[in-house]
Amino acid sequence: MHDIDLKFGGDGYAAYGNAAEAVANFWLLLPFNNEPATAGNGTHIAFLAPSRRAVDEFHRLALKLGGTDEGVPGVRPYYHEGYYSAYVRDTDGNKLQAFCNETQ
Repeated sequence: MHDIDLKFGGDGYAAYGNAAEAVANFWLLLPFNNEPATAGNGTHIAFLAPSRRAVDEFHRLALKLGGTDEGVPGVRPYYHEGYYSAYVRDTDGNKLQAFCNETQ
């Protein structure tokens, strides 16, 4: 069993991960829109994608299968340089995200 460490923390967020690794695998954040947290607001599942192309395909396929757009694929520099992501809601209203950390 591995120890869990706080990797990042600040006003409205905390991120945890395996003590032996430099990455955070579990994040807790206040809702982005500052509204009360509810199912689908303040909760979402993020998938690490291998490339920007994979993020684009995630978004395209989700919309094709009946999901709705919650954020087109693009760079989100307010997270960090090279953070590329897309957001959708599935047909049950769950917020899903695909992201990668490629700079190009």
